[in-house]
Amino acid sequence: MDYGSARVGLARGGSAARLAERLKTVPATEAIEAIAELSARNQAAGIVVGLPRGLEGQETQQTRLVRQWVAAAKEHIELPFYWQDEALTSAAAAKADDVDAAAAALILQDFLDTPEDQRVRC
Repeated sequence: MDYGSARVGLARGGSAARLAERLKTVPATEAIEAIAELSARNQAAGIVVGLPRGLEGQETQQTRLVRQWVAAAKEHIELPFYWQDEALTSAAAAKADDVDAAAAALILQDFLDTPEDQRVRC
């Protein structure tokens, strides 16, 4: 997922095919409910969250907001959460019709391409 204070982009993917598919964008206020419903319907094994950082890798205000959102979401969704660096995904997704969902798919694809022993749990 690609968290934003107004909108959250959602994608899904599988470890077998290792392909991410963009789903949709939901208002941030509805994100926890939407993710809980989608993860149940798709029998998700975990939630991948894009972690924004500054150009030099430093934490930003948005990084802190995403970390706070994940802490709140973990109280409602009983699945493992994973961080995935989202550097440059928004720029790469900018040409898509649904930028937020496209960014979420790029974040998820990066995660699926990461070896399991290098994945970072929230």
